[in-house]
Formats: sequence, structure tokens, C-alpha cells
Amino acid sequence: MMDTDRVWLITGASAGFGRDLVLAALAAGDRVMATARRPRQLDDLITIGRGRVRTAPLDVTDNAQIAAAVAQTIVEFGRIDVLVNNAGHGSVGAVEELDLADLRALMDVMFFGAVAVTKAALPHMRAQRGGAIIQLSSMGGQLSMPGFGAYCSAKFALEGLSEALAAGVAPFGIRVLIVEPGAFRTEFGGHRMHRSPIIEEYAVSTGSTRAAVDAMDGTQPGDPTKAARAILEVIDSADPPLRLALGNDAVDLIAAHHELLRTDLARWEKLSRSTDLD
Repeated sequence: MMDTDRVWLITGASAGFGRDLVLAALAAGDRVMATARRPRQLDDLITIGRGRVRTAPLDVTDNAQIAAAVAQTIVEFGRIDVLVNNAGHGSVGAVEELDLADLRALMDVMFFGAVAVTKAALPHMRAQRGGAIIQLSSMGGQLSMPGFGAYCSAKFALEGLSEALAAGVAPFGIRVLIVEPGAFRTEFGGHRMHRSPIIEEYAVSTGSTRAAVDAMDGTQPGDPTKAARAILEVIDSADPPLRLALGNDAVDLIAAHHELLRTDLARWEKLSRSTDLD
């Protein structure tokens, strides 16, 4: 269980889960370094925080800004107890429709950016022998679907790295939590959603995904305020999980995917086991 009066460093704090986590941390009595590419979007959080919020510009693809934000957090608050890698955006398009430059840009933010921020914070967490790293993934970090190949590839990569990270930092008292939300009423699906150019033939497989994305903003069933509170409950737990699914849809779809994997593994087990050297 973590101490109270924690210090948080949160990326992508201007909207969505990032903003709600700032508010939840403040409600818990903690202090927050809230970051965003445009820090003026965070001015109201400074007012709400009443001295417990600082802000910094942070584009997670800019190594100099990463180093500066981490250093400012240490100067202002003396430590970093909880790092939240939240910065990112959605993407929709069939794999053939993806522009590779767009895919690389998405990976730079949602995977390499998260890795870079984590690496910058870890020396301080190791030195203090404690902390928590919260990786905002998605149910799309465990399963994918037509039209979400780019987005899910970034989340798959983040989850794979985070499993190794969790084992690697455990001896230093540092925890890792992979958060896997379903559809929550954030701005996902709105202006933060990148849309690849359309190849008409893919309407048969990705058309419904594109239509759902266009209609989802403001209709999602998940409550991001409740999600933020759930995340705080987990990091306060004496026995937290590595992964936390959030939302009925996430629980149901991840469970169904696990069952599909189990069924395929069992069905082809004999052939799979036959490939070792005699």
C-alpha cells in the first residue's frame, strides 16, 4: 500500500483519463505535476489544486521536454511516486489503408513516448525504493479488430514491455499497473481520432468500425471519473494486479478472447508439442 500525499506525474492531462486522474489524485490529498503539449489547457487545474498542482509542457516525443518535466517535478515536489503514461490518441483504418508515416507517428507517442518518460522517471523511483507506474493501455492491448490495427499494435507493444518492466523493477519496490479500459466517455472517437484514407473495398470489414467511431463520442458507457477512482483504489491495494480491466465491455471481450486463445491452444496442442527434437 502506498503512502498518502503522493506526488504524481501525469502525461496527457488536459482531457480524458489524464484529467480525471489529476482530479482523483487531488481528492485523495496528493500533489500533481500535470503535463500536456499545450500547458495553458491546464490552467483551471492549477486553480482547482490550490497549490498542489504544477504544470509543464510535455510532448512525449521530445526528449528535452521529458527530461525537463521530470526535473521540474523533482524540484517542485522532491520526488515522483506515481507516473501515469496517458498521452495518446486513437486511429482507425484497415492495415492496407495505413500510411506508414502515420503509423510511426502514432507509435512514437503511444509506445516510444511512454517508454522514454518511464526511463526518465525510473532513476528517481529506484533511488527512493518505491513508486508506481500506470500504463494507460486499452482492452485493445489484448485483442484487436478490423480497423484498429495501428492503435492496438501500440497498446500490444506497451503491454509486452510493461510485463517485463514490472518484473524488472519489483526488487526496487516499484509497481506497474496496466490499465485496460473499454469504451469510456472521453474524447476518444472525436477530434483525437486519426482516420486513415479509405480503400472502398475494405468497407466490408472495417466499415462498421469506422461508423462506430464516428458515432461513439459522448455515447460510450464508461464513466472516466469512476475509472480514475478505481485506479487509485488499486494502487492503494496491498495486492494489486498487473492488469486492470475497466468497464463491462472490457471484462466481457477480454474474457472471450482468452477463451478463444485457450480453445485454439488445446485444439492444436498435439501438433504444437510434436515439434521438439526427439
